[in-house]
Amino acid sequence: MTYIRIGKSSLIFRLGGIYLATPFHSQAFRPNLLARKIVVLDKKQGDVNGDGRLDQVFLVGNRPEGPVSDFADQITLVIQDGYSNRYTTVSLPNNAGYRARLFLGDFDKDQVPDILVSIDAGGSGGYGYFYMYSFKHNRLRTMFDVDLYNNEYKFNVYYEDFYKVSVSSPQLDVLFTIDISSKGPEYLSQYYNDNGRLKQPVKGEVLALGALSPIVSNEARTSYDLLAMQRIIGPINADTLGYVENLLVWSGTSFVSARLSVSILSTKLAALF
Repeated sequence: MTYIRIGKSSLIFRLGGIYLATPFHSQAFRPNLLARKIVVLDKKQGDVNGDGRLDQVFLVGNRPEGPVSDFADQITLVIQDGYSNRYTTVSLPNNAGYRARLFLGDFDKDQVPDILVSIDAGGSGGYGYFYMYSFKHNRLRTMFDVDLYNNEYKFNVYYEDFYKVSVSSPQLDVLFTIDISSKGPEYLSQYYNDNGRLKQPVKGEVLALGALSPIVSNEARTSYDLLAMQRIIGPINADTLGYVENLLVWSGTSFVSARLSVSILSTKLAALF
């Protein structure tokens, strides 16, 4: 993959011997980054504007020079109209990360594929950046934004007496309780006295959205729903207690929670004798 700049108005990408001209937007491609390697990170084909012709959907970004890596920055969504060959570029709010990828599928039940963008943030937290767009009739509409989701789905995690951990959200009016008695004496003695009461207050955390997966929850429909997952941790990041799982369905105007639950990790089956 190479690129050529033409004047001040456009870039041309060379992909498989085909030159693709795109509008140049300073928000998507900053001039001081033009010396870096712009590559296609992922591409999909589908009729995303609903006119009956297949469109081309790309994720492009800047790859640092040096050892091969799946990291890129200035990641940008590019949509090529299959009828006019015109390009639309979409700047992503969080546009740097690893393994940037696309998924095309109908989520809002209008028989036109929507565009899901997923980017791994990297690091030990396991966060991700997720955005979904509708491009029906060549009009861009944001359907999902990871920052808005993280602001809405916040939780409190507190260790309780007798080896329990509460996961609650006054905002959502939900409470879950995790039994951690199987963690073993070495772990539990850090926080609990021999009588099962806490030595002092202990807090955990529900991390930001780490996975957003398209799923088919109803085989009678041809559309997709979303399964959102957030990791529940104890006082340290390496201490995973479980996951908040949220089944999101399209309501007609936005994604709403159809089922919110907590899943826990398995433990060794204790011998009865």
